Amino acid sequence: MHDIRLIRDDPAAFDAALARRGVDAVSGSILALDTARRAVATAMQEAQNRRNEASKLIGAAMGRGDKDEAERLKAEVAEIKNTLPKLEQEDRELSAELQEALAAYPNLPDPAVPDGEDEAQNVEVSRWGTPRQFNFAPKEHADLGPTLGLDFETGAAISGARFTFLRGQMARLQRALGQFMLDKQTSENGHLECATPLLVREESLFGTGQLPKFAEDNFQTTDGRWLIPTAEVSLTNSVREQILDGATLPLRLTALTPCFRSEAGAAGKDTRGYIRQHQFEKVELVTICAPDQSEAEHERMTAAAESILQALELPYRKVLLCAGDMGFTAKKTFDLEVWLPGQNAYREISSISNCGDFQARRMNARFRAEEKAKPEFVHTLNGSGLAVGRTLVAVLENYQQEDGSVEVPAALLPYMGGIDRLVPA
Repeated sequence: MHDIRLIRDDPAAFDAALARRGVDAVSGSILALDTARRAVATAMQEAQNRRNEASKLIGAAMGRGDKDEAERLKAEVAEIKNTLPKLEQEDRELSAELQEALAAYPNLPDPAVPDGEDEAQNVEVSRWGTPRQFNFAPKEHADLGPTLGLDFETGAAISGARFTFLRGQMARLQRALGQFMLDKQTSENGHLECATPLLVREESLFGTGQLPKFAEDNFQTTDGRWLIPTAEVSLTNSVREQILDGATLPLRLTALTPCFRSEAGAAGKDTRGYIRQHQFEKVELVTICAPDQSEAEHERMTAAAESILQALELPYRKVLLCAGDMGFTAKKTFDLEVWLPGQNAYREISSISNCGDFQARRMNARFRAEEKAKPEFVHTLNGSGLAVGRTLVAVLENYQQEDGSVEVPAALLPYMGGIDRLVPA
């Protein structure tokens, strides 16, 4: 959600920043709403003041025996009492309309974010690792996986497209990946492990920006709750409507949860395989911090996600997203793209975003730098550390052998119960 004061102070700069995200100028319509709301608020305050003043004058007029003046003042008070509810209703309606407008547009890009409309204009920052040279033609995971326990047909038969049934050694590998990631993010990278609700209220999805714009991308239950598309929702909303002690910041949280998305990517893209699913597991990283901490926290969180790929010895590249390719709530985003030899391409495995105070305004999450200081909005950051299913895909493709087996990365061996290789059935 945007700060109306920022728009009042420099509407042209606000429009210019949104233009970088492909949004036409909107400051004029927002400021018109703001002006109308402030005019009504002023009229309401003036009416309340006059009502109070006239009420006092009635007693004075009665005291000096001026009944005509007293009656005139009583009539004026009665008229104000009739007018005030209309003004109050108009104020509520205009305030709601203004808040809706402030919540409708994406976050403003950080000045460091490059211009661009889509992923073609993203900027590569760095690469880690060297893609393996195969002495055979590497397979995509969708062709390699079925004999190893990645059962697409049963998943589709039970639940429909974009659901998968994992068996035996494949299910164990997925569990090992999630536990390994969670252990590393807590014991080495300083995040507090959390177990969160998977069902949340509408205001929680609004707080992190999934509602109202992206309602069709999420699953809703019959009682009005929503399945989380990521633990970002429940972790970030854990500080909603609170004023935090600045001394406790930054808060670094993590959770391994199932995630649910009714939108599973661009139409016709990744329809095969395990990359885009309606249900998947992810280790989420969330940081709540003071504004002067958020840039450093963004780099730290990105390094925490990178540490998983490095431990698994999976080549990847770090990319800074352009303004047109960032998510709705982000002001700056790094993507990590892992090398998939079966596709001969780097594919996204994590997005780590700094949202500034955009989500905090929607959640009314604030902090006090000192005991008696004025509350300020916190900054929020979120990212994958990592998406478990996509990491499983990367392991299958990078560690595959010519006979169709898959070696288990050394970092996962303590979690695999003695299994050091996935063997075709």
